[in-house]
Amino acid sequence: MKAKRYLQGITGGLLGCGLLAATATSAMAQPEEPWAELAVDAYSQYIWRGYAFSRDSLVIQPSMTVGWQGFSVNLWGNLDTDLYGADTSVWNETDLTLAYDHSFGPLDLGIGYIYYGLGGEDDTQEFYLAVGYDTFLSPSLTIYRDTDAAPGWYVSLAVGHSIALADNLSLDLGAEAGYVYTSDYDALHDGVISAALPYQFGDYFTVAPVLAYSFALSSDAKDELEAANDAAIGRDRANFVYGGLSLSMEF
Repeated sequence: MKAKRYLQGITGGLLGCGLLAATATSAMAQPEEPWAELAVDAYSQYIWRGYAFSRDSLVIQPSMTVGWQGFSVNLWGNLDTDLYGADTSVWNETDLTLAYDHSFGPLDLGIGYIYYGLGGEDDTQEFYLAVGYDTFLSPSLTIYRDTDAAPGWYVSLAVGHSIALADNLSLDLGAEAGYVYTSDYDALHDGVISAALPYQFGDYFTVAPVLAYSFALSSDAKDELEAANDAAIGRDRANFVYGGLSLSMEF
């Protein structure tokens, strides 16, 4: 999951809403030799599956990933620099992801486990299965199953495309739709449209400005997100525009 992680990360957590990357299927394909990536993202807001976890503050999200022959381990965190206007910074999430990805010709398969360590809230965990196909728009389908604090299913369908602008510069576009099924909520839930301009410099570094728009996909989702976000951040909103900058080093 290391490629195009700046588009994945902007939706929160390691995977966020799924494989939003412009070349989502190639993100699953891992080299045989060991690899590692260190990254730090700075975004105007933390949005995850349509839910807002910050308000009027910069969030800083460092991550570290190591992988070998399709196996990978990722540690990701979120630092809110001014949590709800409290004039104090708060480290409020640490996620651990274990994953295995493998390609069968143009078909890419991935399985994984995510542990969400949530400061001030009950921790939870998910298992997921991802399927992608290496063709036009790189479609991918990811199914998540929460087995702990918030039992239910989340299904993400994503497409993307990358346009080369120069030798080390591209425009990466992504779109995603999410569906939620729980015992008391069942709806087309959220959509995300995202764009990034990754520029690679040197042998190891990439910097990417990122912009995203998150929105409700149905009237039920709009009601759910407005109520949840009003309770969480004091604003009954279901749509958000947010963005920032991603810096990564891969070796």
